[in-house]
Amino acid sequence: MVQLKSKSEVEQMRKAGAIVGQILHELKDLAKPGASTADLALYASTRTKELGAKPAFKGYNGFPATLCVSVNEEVVHGIPSKKRVLKDGDIVSCDFGVILNGWYGDSAKTYPVGKVAADTMKLVETTEKSLLLGIEECKPGHHLFDIGAAIQNYVEQFGYSVVREFVGHGIGRSLHEDPQVPNFGIKGKGIILKPGMVLAIEPMINAGKPEVKVLADGWTAVTVDKAWSAHFEHTVAITETGNPLDV
Repeated sequence: MVQLKSKSEVEQMRKAGAIVGQILHELKDLAKPGASTADLALYASTRTKELGAKPAFKGYNGFPATLCVSVNEEVVHGIPSKKRVLKDGDIVSCDFGVILNGWYGDSAKTYPVGKVAADTMKLVETTEKSLLLGIEECKPGHHLFDIGAAIQNYVEQFGYSVVREFVGHGIGRSLHEDPQVPNFGIKGKGIILKPGMVLAIEPMINAGKPEVKVLADGWTAVTVDKAWSAHFEHTVAITETGNPLDV
């Protein structure tokens, strides 16, 4: 069942989201050649505590870290490691969430590491643009699958593919709430969007084929064909005015 949030509840969620956004912004400067993925996770953990929040991911269904850090062909849920050192030309996706006063915030960004090839940068930029197009569909009266249709139609014209196994989601007092929000679909299908819905939109876009597999660690999802992948996520609230509100 989809849980609608009041305006005051949305404002509480925005406080959690602001912390997520601030830390992700700071991580961009740390995503440099020579940094390990564990370095990024340690920074996120330290800053979460400093800003008075709790990590949303650590311990969630057994996940061992505060931050999901996925590099190149890793799509999502990468486990940070001191052994995984970023190199010039890599891309690194940081998926991050916090809990503040019982409310969850969740977002993700993909960063270029050093000097990145033009075709790789195109993947990153296209994925981010698809997120914005998906958010534009977050209006009362629109259908849920309008979001995924906008994302899918945009990225596929560049020859990219949409991951099917992982989708966006509702969010509130739980990290994952109804409804699931696919990054693909047919416009005009799905439930009607209503004011008070809070949705985490998160396209995961592959340069190659859409298929992914989970590694032996039980978490890290990679592309089957080893093509690189980008991931962006943002949380928004559906409002009566028709303009999605950043959360």
